[in-house]
Amino acid sequence: MNVHFIAIGGSAMHNLALALHFKGYQVTGSDDTIFEPSKSRLDKQGLLPEVFGWFPEKISTNLDAIVLGMHAKEDNPELLKAQELGLKIYSYPEFLYEQSKNKTRVVIGGSHGKTTITSMILHVMHYHDIDVDYMVGAQLEGFDVMVKLTNDNDFIVLEGDEYLSSPIDRRPKFHLYKPNIALLSGIAWDHINVFPTYENYEAQFSIFVDSIVKGGSINYNEEDEAVKRVVENSENPIRKMPYKTPEYTVDNGETLLETPEGPMPIEIFGKHNLNNLAGAKWICQHMGIDEDDFYEAISTFKGASKRLEKIAESATSVAYKDFAHSPSKVEATTNAVKEQYQDRTLVACLELHTYSSLNAEFLKEYKGALNAADVAVVFYSPHAVEIKKLDNVSEQQIAEAFKRDDLIIYTNPEDFKAYLFSQDYNNKSLLLMSSGNYGGLDFNEVKGLIG
Repeated sequence: MNVHFIAIGGSAMHNLALALHFKGYQVTGSDDTIFEPSKSRLDKQGLLPEVFGWFPEKISTNLDAIVLGMHAKEDNPELLKAQELGLKIYSYPEFLYEQSKNKTRVVIGGSHGKTTITSMILHVMHYHDIDVDYMVGAQLEGFDVMVKLTNDNDFIVLEGDEYLSSPIDRRPKFHLYKPNIALLSGIAWDHINVFPTYENYEAQFSIFVDSIVKGGSINYNEEDEAVKRVVENSENPIRKMPYKTPEYTVDNGETLLETPEGPMPIEIFGKHNLNNLAGAKWICQHMGIDEDDFYEAISTFKGASKRLEKIAESATSVAYKDFAHSPSKVEATTNAVKEQYQDRTLVACLELHTYSSLNAEFLKEYKGALNAADVAVVFYSPHAVEIKKLDNVSEQQIAEAFKRDDLIIYTNPEDFKAYLFSQDYNNKSLLLMSSGNYGGLDFNEVKGLIG
């Protein structure tokens, strides 16, 4: 097949392009700009566009398919040419479904936890030398690519994102996969630029549950009331199997998971991650892994990239960075680090960076999210608010939203960095939460603070 990618440089798109290239497809693509690591990875395989920009002359009837990325606009010149020629245009999830419609599709959905659960499943399969196809939203240790597609593997494990499929397909991605086996980890309002009300957002998960093939199954987190409601109210004739957080203890900075063979030390920590582990165990059992083999493998799982990633540690202090930015993730991550290092002062820093988190109306969702921190710091850039064309957000609005009188707020990257580097981290835990970089913070420099 000859496949052309419009906006090939995206994190998901370039990984799909690489997967098809390794499968033997003829792959081409365009983009107006491509950043690292996508740029180097495409270049290594000869897939990097020679010139950045959009070129309608690249689009011809010789192409079997167009894959359209979210970064492209509806008036993209290459898209218009493809429509004019009547070519088959797929969104990213549509094309993944086409590649997997004859496989057993395992789809992991939820507002939070889906990357970690997908990563856990793939880690267990990799540990036991079981080959599966997959698509995951983070780079995993031991895996070269984030998307793998073959002709022979029976299973494909897909991270089920609820965001939109493409500029011309406004359906959430996870509506298109039609899972045989599904998991739903949690529902907490997000992406308010697309789903303006909580009710509208929750409805997308009901559609996901109803999209599971008849006779299929779903494992769901029964500790999440919204998940429980959505799954149990579905009339889809599928098996519904709840899971909950397993028993565990924390001893001197080490988490011990209760197993039938007794307490087992694990690398990950936090109630939310133990809950994720319980869901992953169920899915692995559906895929033929017995309980003992699951425990053996999961004991070596260190976490997905950017998810509670330890960046420095000494005898008396530790620093983590985490992708957390939505209120539920921020609260779960902050609680996890405090529980793991109860006798240390927790300095938790959050960057408000996404469309939702910088929305004045949404800010109130952060109430209590940083309560577990001994020192709570929020950074946001008024320039980012301006770029996203949102109403101005004031420091007072942020302080009121978090309901914390001692909240420290910075709007200037240099001031935030000066604060960070002026602290004594002896007997402290430092937690940096953001989907950005605090206006240019070098995380390698942060490592030097922990001595």
